[in-house]
Amino acid sequence: MQQTMERTVTVNGSSLTIEDVVQVARFGLKVDISGESLEKVKRTREYVEKLLLEKKAVYGLTTGFGKFSDTYISSEDAKSLQLNLIRSHSCGIGDPFPEEVVRAILLLRINALSLGYSGIRPETLETMVDMLNERVVPVIPEKGSLGASGDLAPLSHLALVLIGEGEAYYEGVRMTGAEAMAAAGIQPITLEAKEGLALINGTQVMTAVGTLACWDAQQLARWADCAAALTCEALLAVRDAFDPLTHRIRPHQGQLQVADNISRLTLGSRLMTRQGELRVQDAYSLRCIPQVHGASRDALGYIADKLEIEINSATDNPLIFAEEGRVISGGNFHGQPIALAMDHLSVCASELANISERRIERLVNPHLNEKLPAFLTKKGGLQSGLMIAQYAAAAVVSENKSLAHPASVDSIPSSGNQEDHVSMGTIAARKAKQIVDNAYSVLAIELICAAQAIDFRDPRQLGKGTKLLYNRCREKVAFVDDDRVLSNDFHNVAEWMKSAEMLDQLHALVTLQ
Repeated sequence: MQQTMERTVTVNGSSLTIEDVVQVARFGLKVDISGESLEKVKRTREYVEKLLLEKKAVYGLTTGFGKFSDTYISSEDAKSLQLNLIRSHSCGIGDPFPEEVVRAILLLRINALSLGYSGIRPETLETMVDMLNERVVPVIPEKGSLGASGDLAPLSHLALVLIGEGEAYYEGVRMTGAEAMAAAGIQPITLEAKEGLALINGTQVMTAVGTLACWDAQQLARWADCAAALTCEALLAVRDAFDPLTHRIRPHQGQLQVADNISRLTLGSRLMTRQGELRVQDAYSLRCIPQVHGASRDALGYIADKLEIEINSATDNPLIFAEEGRVISGGNFHGQPIALAMDHLSVCASELANISERRIERLVNPHLNEKLPAFLTKKGGLQSGLMIAQYAAAAVVSENKSLAHPASVDSIPSSGNQEDHVSMGTIAARKAKQIVDNAYSVLAIELICAAQAIDFRDPRQLGKGTKLLYNRCREKVAFVDDDRVLSNDFHNVAEWMKSAEMLDQLHALVTLQ
């Protein structure tokens, strides 16, 4: 993906894409709000002010929260109610989210509020935009959300900085929220009625983490095809398994794409073999690449669709329908749609790593690697070569299996049993992100092992796409001639893969739905 710094993302609540989120969160694109959205936000706020004058009982406006929803709050105490809400709900635990995640959270909250169903003031929304554009990054602990009633605790830490409290990073320095806002030239706001609840009642934390993880997983799926193609050549794989005749009669879109990718990447290869030349068929980790990778690709398409719906949804409570003259308390804050999608993402990424590790084993195992040196070293015995590289991949794959246990099947009642079923969607998203990161490490190890194996064959015999891939890989990591520390190689290749630099060069060869 090319960085498009000159473009501004205009937020209107309904058209934000996953790529927009990545561009804003990672590459600092500026954001503004459409005039139509600001006008709707203004009209909704005017309706809120009308309700306050009428002293009607409206959840979160003139009542307490959760189990206190039946406790009436006077209009005189409305401001204190909102401030107390933000302070009391700032109960996050653990390390802060990375800056890119916080920027994504802020963007998604702006987008949801710009739909005009939350009752927030336009000036509050515009202050949030200023924070994003001026790179004021609230310190948000990553743990503490149940994923229903929204991401209350983490979003409260975001709201603290908006009111000049809490902590934030500005230009890489951690400071108080008041100091960060002053350094950026932004005036903190004073919360009015309903605004505190509007800021924290939503699914934007789980969705932000999940959006970035899904984007990375989609690129991971492309890398999986690239690494697998290079391994296929290193192991003299049977080309017939990728013949379109087989895949057209089981026409899953992902399967068709992966088979086509492997065929195009290895086009012109003199290392791939034909059925019966060396063997009739390969092991599953080679022969079933289209079926396994393709299934993850298809699932990622579903996950991306769910995320883009959630990105462009109103997810707080209550929702204010000014034109209809209604305020409805519902459950759009419940994170179950994202929780299930994130658990699915965990499985998708885990499987890409699982089958990659099995290919790594075949590359280094002298009983399986088609007469390549044991553990891909010239001096076996004196040196271990890439023996422990497979150990490292196996350890990470095993960790992924534990992390892939679904978070969404768990629920713990909260708020005096008023909130008696919760999604654990934020936990699911955080686990999915960790699994995706782990999978990049496994695929980096496969690339390193496959490139090492190709050096024992003949790089000149590679296919069109795999030759380009091999050459670029060799620019990042040298042949392992003598034993050396490999951790840095794994890290460097994984980071290179995440940069998508190589995928841009391979774009004509490697597709993604």
